Amino acid sequence: MSDIMQIADSSANPAPLGLTAFGMTTVLLNVANAHLIPLGSMILAMGLFYGGLAQIFAGWMEWKKGNTFGLTAFLSYGLFWESFVFLIIIPKLGWFSAASKGGVVAYLILWGLFTFILWIATLKHNRAIQVVFFTLWILFWLLAIGEATGSSLITTIAGWEGIFCGFSAIYAGLGQVLNETYGKTLFPLG
Repeated sequence: MSDIMQIADSSANPAPLGLTAFGMTTVLLNVANAHLIPLGSMILAMGLFYGGLAQIFAGWMEWKKGNTFGLTAFLSYGLFWESFVFLIIIPKLGWFSAASKGGVVAYLILWGLFTFILWIATLKHNRAIQVVFFTLWILFWLLAIGEATGSSLITTIAGWEGIFCGFSAIYAGLGQVLNETYGKTLFPLG
């Protein structure tokens, strides 16, 4: 009879990377949506590299851990950031015309629907993750309404709501890091 060797997964938890990448980039974009700073290269670079690539890396690591939810969420939102930045820079480079208002509204609605379904899945996760996805779902809808109506007020409200959403993701990500590092609950996640 042969001995069976089982290899335990000792890889790090990729969720804090994905959550903080999402959260920090979301805060910055929504500071612009709240009309506190202009949308510029700093936010776009953050979207490409931290919001985009870091979440893509986190999603790949979640695949390795067998976490379908983490894989789907981090890869999808990482690629959201990549597509969002390209929607802005492609017309500026003269490669294609800018997306139509209706196209942007459809884009935001689809991301809102996708996020709503993921929020349903979070009902099996901790409260911190539920808050992130619930507020993100609201954010996409507010942005879609703001875009559809051209309302600066709704976009500003979306910006403030998005700042809250981003900080909730930062809290969830850094809470996991600190709780794991200290071996006890310093940041309650629910």
